[in-house]
Amino acid sequence: MSKCLMATYSRLPVTFARGEGVWLWDVAGKRYLDALSGIAVCGLGHAHPAVHQALCEQAKDLIHTSNLYRIGMQETLGETLTALSGMDKVFFCNSGAEANEAAIKIARLHAHNQGIEHPAILVMEASFHGRTLATLSATGNRKVQAGFEPLVQGFVRVPYDDPEAVEAAAANRPNIAAILVEPIQGEGGINIPAADYLNRLRELCDRRGWLLMLDEVQTGMGRTGHFLSFQANAIRPDVVTLAKGLGNGFPLGACLARDAAAQTLGPGTHATTFGGSPLACRVAQTVIETLQRDRLTDRASQMGDYLRVGFDRVLGGVAGVLDIRGRGLMIGIELDRPCGDLVPQALATGLLINVTAERVVRLLPPLILEQSEADLLLQELSLLIRRFLQSPVDSNAAAG
Repeated sequence: MSKCLMATYSRLPVTFARGEGVWLWDVAGKRYLDALSGIAVCGLGHAHPAVHQALCEQAKDLIHTSNLYRIGMQETLGETLTALSGMDKVFFCNSGAEANEAAIKIARLHAHNQGIEHPAILVMEASFHGRTLATLSATGNRKVQAGFEPLVQGFVRVPYDDPEAVEAAAANRPNIAAILVEPIQGEGGINIPAADYLNRLRELCDRRGWLLMLDEVQTGMGRTGHFLSFQANAIRPDVVTLAKGLGNGFPLGACLARDAAAQTLGPGTHATTFGGSPLACRVAQTVIETLQRDRLTDRASQMGDYLRVGFDRVLGGVAGVLDIRGRGLMIGIELDRPCGDLVPQALATGLLINVTAERVVRLLPPLILEQSEADLLLQELSLLIRRFLQSPVDSNAAAG
């Protein structure tokens, strides 16, 4: 790796030159099936013609003006997103972390407006909300927090998928003003809560006067079989955040809100230089129109079911495979030991995967995945996992 780059990543030894659909080619011409989508970003796959056309046409006309002026494409995209989400207003930014920062600021300012002097936000263990200081502090992972203390105060942490723990926190902390939670924990290991978990949180927030804020940065944009994951529960949050798949690779984040939460921020309370540029919004509008036209949300549900059934057929009951879980094209295969070595092994066979929470193989393939490509993924990954589990266990790694 170039010596001029900060060593913030343990990069794999591959450089990609081009992509098409679910495939990437490295500089030597080797082809790889991308089962990670740039970490849930390229839902339409690589080099999608509609995205390419939108980028080129908009870049030819106008890229950036700043938010000092009205931006027509921003207003168009805002209308689309609020209609699809059931929210009232949207703030555009550049990333999921920034979208969650906006949500945190909404919660705090809303609480101050209600006379809560030191408001707290309830967050979950094993969560991930970003790497800025505030979102890092909200995240439930000590490994990513280590060395960056003192953390931002004002967060109360409870176990995920435990409404009783939320009730207990509510009884002991009268300054709680909001909940920030992922509908499915992605970085935490594809952790899927009980079917009524979000409904119970919604009822508790209504009863307590709290804001329910959902981090849909990884679960949104059709990945779980609904445009937004919370729509499976027939509820509406007060705030929802998006990024990743929103721009299909072009940086764009969004913080949507409704009712009182949507009225909280005003001129001077929050801002961004680049967020919601004409180019970013043109691309995102094209992404959404393509998702709808090609019924890719339905495809995510169907292909996700196909993959989970397939993996259960070939890996279910295999010693060392603890669980196969997921929703839509957000799938986790949990093993009984750390399995980070699977990532370079998969790379060598032409397959891009990821391991999160040390023991969970995470799959986030593009929503355009075809059955033949899913079959190849099933075949290659299942073989890799079986071989990995048959290899001698490193006692030190297993203890970790």
